Amino acid sequence: QVQLVESGGGLVQPGGSLRLSCTASGILFGIYTMGWYRQAPGKQRELVAVIRSGGITNYADSVKGRFTISRDNAKHTVYLQMDTLKPEDTALYYCNAYAATNNYWGQGTQVTVSS
Repeated sequence: QVQLVESGGGLVQPGGSLRLSCTASGILFGIYTMGWYRQAPGKQRELVAVIRSGGITNYADSVKGRFTISRDNAKHTVYLQMDTLKPEDTALYYCNAYAATNNYWGQGTQVTVSS
């Protein structure tokens, strides 16, 4: 049974930081591309950042220079360090694991940026 469990969301003031974690079970973690997506109310889910099995990363333009994705294959965990947060970063953040025809999602963790 595949599970992706996110944690680390919460309420933070503009300019603050949060670190999201996603721990996977039931998959061969090291071969999967891991990603973070987000969905704000009334908007479509969008890519935030991905990290491939070899460590190559890609970011949405809106988060470049502020967010950092990383992975620890030994812990089956992917992280998203979010700095200089803005109100427009408010969304439900989802973890994703993708390889070939397999595509899995976590339940999401809420991030709210507000003063």
